[in-house]
Amino acid sequence: MTSRRPDAVFAKIARRYDLVNRALSLGREQAWRRSVIDRLPPGRLLDLGAGTGAAGPLYGDRYVIALDPVSQMLALNGLRTKVVGMGEALPFSDGAFDAVFSAYVFRNLDSVAATLAEISRVLQPGGVAGIVDLGRPRNELAAAIHRAASAVVVPLAGALAGAVAEYRYLNRSLDKLPPPEQLFMDSPLRIRELWRMGPLGFVYGAILTKT
Repeated sequence: MTSRRPDAVFAKIARRYDLVNRALSLGREQAWRRSVIDRLPPGRLLDLGAGTGAAGPLYGDRYVIALDPVSQMLALNGLRTKVVGMGEALPFSDGAFDAVFSAYVFRNLDSVAATLAEISRVLQPGGVAGIVDLGRPRNELAAAIHRAASAVVVPLAGALAGAVAEYRYLNRSLDKLPPPEQLFMDSPLRIRELWRMGPLGFVYGAILTKT
């Protein structure tokens, strides 16, 4: 499989990724995941962009398949069933899952539209997708403050990971997509709930349902 720019970034920072995320979020990144996972139904769940498996302890007794395009990340993932693959072309049959969860992934996708279509396809009717990701705050002044701060803080975190250039890319990705209120408006899935978290509201959670 050829390596896209985001894949090359995550391959390089795989072993320090969770540690740096914990520092950048002041230890809150797992609580943000939990706020979404707790809204998902039981049953078969796809962890889309599962990475090193940080969400694993939050899944309870669900049957989970971890999917990620970066084999170096999956190698560190403790979930039993792991698949190398991309959200834009999920290697699963129609209606295979009761739920899909994705954390801190959407701004690194090649195509959000294609991934949402694939999520809809692999969900059962009535299935639920839960997404948590980062962006800019909705308020213009707060967004400007956050942009200035992240331009300094994120590369410093990259220095801890030995990957300053890679974390500069991750900072730029915060401006890649429109706000979630707009991003999911034309999705094949219906927005059931969308909320903001974190300082200045730069983290969002979204619950989408297949009708």
